[in-house]
Amino acid sequence: MDARTRISESSAVERLAALDAALFSDPAAAADRLGWIGLPGKAVAQAPALAALAASMRSTITDVVLLGMGGSSLAPLVLAQVIGPASGSPLLHVVDTTSPVEVSRLLGELWPASTLVVVSSKSGVTVEPLSLAGVFREWMRPHLAEQTGSHFVALTDPGSPLEAYASRNGFAAVFPTPADVGGRYAALSPFAMVPAAIIGIDTARVAASALAVEGACRLEDEENPGAALGAWLADAYTAGRDKVTIVCSEQLAPFGLWVEQLVAESTGKGGCGLLPVLESAPGDPRAHGSDRMTYILRGPGDASLESLRSRLPADEPVLETTIDDVHDLGGEFVRWEWAVALFCALNGIEPFGQPNVDEAKAATTAILSGEMPVPEPQLQQGGLALTAHMDSMPEPAALSIPLVLSGLLEGAGSGDYLAVLAYLPYDERLLGPLRDACATIAAARKIAVTFELGPRYLHSTGQYHKGGPGSGRFLMITERDASGPAIPEQPFDLATLHRAQAAGDFVTLAAHHRPVVRVDLPQGDADALDLLAANLRHAAG
Repeated sequence: MDARTRISESSAVERLAALDAALFSDPAAAADRLGWIGLPGKAVAQAPALAALAASMRSTITDVVLLGMGGSSLAPLVLAQVIGPASGSPLLHVVDTTSPVEVSRLLGELWPASTLVVVSSKSGVTVEPLSLAGVFREWMRPHLAEQTGSHFVALTDPGSPLEAYASRNGFAAVFPTPADVGGRYAALSPFAMVPAAIIGIDTARVAASALAVEGACRLEDEENPGAALGAWLADAYTAGRDKVTIVCSEQLAPFGLWVEQLVAESTGKGGCGLLPVLESAPGDPRAHGSDRMTYILRGPGDASLESLRSRLPADEPVLETTIDDVHDLGGEFVRWEWAVALFCALNGIEPFGQPNVDEAKAATTAILSGEMPVPEPQLQQGGLALTAHMDSMPEPAALSIPLVLSGLLEGAGSGDYLAVLAYLPYDERLLGPLRDACATIAAARKIAVTFELGPRYLHSTGQYHKGGPGSGRFLMITERDASGPAIPEQPFDLATLHRAQAAGDFVTLAAHHRPVVRVDLPQGDADALDLLAANLRHAAG
């Protein structure tokens, strides 16, 4: 029986529209996480007030800094990068990293008196935005003194610790976020709509697109866009294709980051799930094996992806979507939310929790407190240090980075994947050679290769890495960060937090018996990164 028939016979669309938590494998977990249904209508209603808020800030604010992770940051990042700020409106800087290099660079570029900081956390206890809020407060204080708090606003659930923090520190406003909406389903909530409106994006148009698609997703017919996408995912998954390749027009490429989190964090549990694989347009069919399906999103007037379907393997499932207006991303947010929820319902997966994300957070906390030791390097060579957890390791006397990398890849067979986890600044001069090496490996080995930036991925694909199928192999790349900036009221600085997050994930991956190799480099050493990329290309065979 195909998935579309199963959706119809189980009345899944009707039940989801009615907020029926019993549709899912864990009704108790789903009961207070279905508030995303109906958000588009609320976003339409709130749009005029948000537009007025934006207008009130335009004369004094030139830059908006959003401190958030995962569901609190990815949707506004997509809207800001795809639609962009309106003329005369502030620029949005999304800080979803604890890299001291990246944060220090941004602090050096901004002026406190014209900067607004948005602290975004559903739970109000997420370590990254709260730590960064302290860093930015200390940066502003010498310039703004008692007015510092007036340059901060918070987005959080009512009653959260962040709400209390905002009150103590005199924040200009706290925007309540819906308690019954999980972060990755919150694209039409204030988490995205408030920062988007502040930079002049017409949130009314985004929300109107979302409302129209939600109306279609509520209907039990063949044209239902959410059910059609969910059924396509489910049928391919049943056929053994558990890697969903996302290829977007260059202008729409950031949308893939949001889909990546939604799919990986919702489905990657209990040894099951879909791995999102982001490919740059025009895609790379050489890398596709029998475990792939491909979703293509084409933007207005873009012809670069017209031939991709014909270049992919003839039997690979392909679904194409074209949008005529970038504001129609609102509808794509909704379409994917419904599709992933229906996919999970069909496959007995609870879509709203993220237990292994919390596991990695706990390991980071234990490392910061000294309760958990950081694994010692097994090799130090020049300025490089290597730590590995693999079933088969070379003899200590023969240990070398090229040999270990080759061993990591040699173990990858059909259906496996490699995740490269880079705790590096968002600097394409450093990242470019690594991205190229990933493409080389994917094409040579015909396996899916994902390139993830840490700690961003901890709130995204990190759930799938530990909770999904045990088919992953992991290469972690870190730098020995310089100290700082200091985090007020904490015994550690940002560099220490950044490294602890990498170490915590290494320990968690190893505890789940995932093959993982960590290569630690001197900070900002482009030559060392180039050498590592060359070793990866060589290991590809």
